[in-house]
Amino acid sequence: MITNNIFKAIGDFFTNVFFTPFEWLRFSGNWWAQSTLSWVFATIAAGGFIYWMTQIQKFKKAGTE
Repeated sequence: MITNNIFKAIGDFFTNVFFTPFEWLRFSGNWWAQSTLSWVFATIAAGGFIYWMTQIQKFKKAGTE
């Protein structure tokens, strides 16, 4: 029973607290506000991918894997 309450509390936290700003964005009707967060996440992911690829090339040229 305690485990069930812990998972319900985690679900309640994410539903009612953590995702509240996303709910505001969802119903704002402003395309720019909705897409800005997606572009920020996509830019961070692309930067991480580029960094990862440069590190792979560096180790490949050095002959260490």
